[in-house]
Amino acid sequence: MKKSFRVAFCGLITALALALMICTSVIPVGTYAFPCLAGILLTTIVVEFGEKWALAAYVAVSILSLFLAGDKEAVVYFIAFLGFYPTVKSFIERLRSKAAQYVIKFSVFNVCIIAAFFVCKFVLAIPDEEFTVMGFYIPWVFLAVGEIVFFFYDKCVTILVFRYITSLRKKLFKM
Repeated sequence: MKKSFRVAFCGLITALALALMICTSVIPVGTYAFPCLAGILLTTIVVEFGEKWALAAYVAVSILSLFLAGDKEAVVYFIAFLGFYPTVKSFIERLRSKAAQYVIKFSVFNVCIIAAFFVCKFVLAIPDEEFTVMGFYIPWVFLAVGEIVFFFYDKCVTILVFRYITSLRKKLFKM
């Protein structure tokens, strides 16, 4: 494919991902949902043009989100994990052992989410009430629930990539 098409396609996906990140300040559920969707959009770049192009788009969305998105917590989660995970996932899934894949995936998840928690807490000064339920400070419970959600997120990304390759890709590039 021509380089101009690659740049245009990546620019379009980057703009859509950035639009989702900007919407995080408008819709309350968007803090977690929109960074997930923005990261999933980047998988199309991984499939079509490889990891280098996807990482460039990830960096562009990350930098622009820092300036344009209103919900900085969502930006931290996008930068810390949700934005680059679909690209890292393609590397991890090249391993033959499913057990090794899951160990690495969950290790990456835990390191990134714990780092994002500390950035949110100490850099963004998000109050402890955000991590409190009925008066109990329970960030470890959030992490455990996050691991369950991550398991399903990983499966969903796999299914969406499969659907993109088998049906949407043909329609998109037929034009």
